[in-house]
Amino acid sequence: MSKKETNTENNLENVEQALGRTEQFIENNQKTITIIILALIVVVSGYWAYKKLYVEPMVAEAQQQIFQAQISFNNDQFQEALDGDGNSPGFLEIIDNYGNTSIGNLSYYYAGISYLHLGQFEEAIEYLKKFNTSNIELEALATGAIGDAYLELGDKEEAVGYYKKAAAVEKSDITTPYYLFKSGLVYEELGQNDMALQAYEMIKNDFKSSTEARQIDKYITRASLK
Repeated sequence: MSKKETNTENNLENVEQALGRTEQFIENNQKTITIIILALIVVVSGYWAYKKLYVEPMVAEAQQQIFQAQISFNNDQFQEALDGDGNSPGFLEIIDNYGNTSIGNLSYYYAGISYLHLGQFEEAIEYLKKFNTSNIELEALATGAIGDAYLELGDKEEAVGYYKKAAAVEKSDITTPYYLFKSGLVYEELGQNDMALQAYEMIKNDFKSSTEARQIDKYITRASLK
């Protein structure tokens, strides 16, 4: 018998032994395996039922509920947007009733911005920090708004930190130069003129077509002279 034939037979024998051990394992643990499979079926079907019969109807209901609050918000009626108009709920009630839905999550953003406009800065920070999104520009705006609230509270270190985070969410021709500029102004107030200069020069070099770039030379000069 050739060496090749011997190796082939050995390989087949090894495979047969492995299959035999697998069959024996299944036979010995049939009850456990059946329970695991049934548990997986229950979990998957349970999640499907939860999503279809509970989550999706709740999201649809929340979408209807938030409509009037959004109108109040767009009309700068921020207290009404938060509390409701007596007939329709405001963002706070929507958060209470639908907080675990995407609409409830969005209401945290609206509530935070409403509190910011109303001058209730600690509440603005609280609600904005609870907001989560995969939308890059909205994430930048929410992060920058937290910076605005901290600045209003006099906490410039926290403010500039959030402006830097907002600028760094993703390179955007709109939000990045805007928050870089804000961070530069706060750095100047903190006496950190080298950091301010760095922010201004980034606007000049990387965002030449932005609104902020049109006037950035005078800020570069000011920070350099300081």
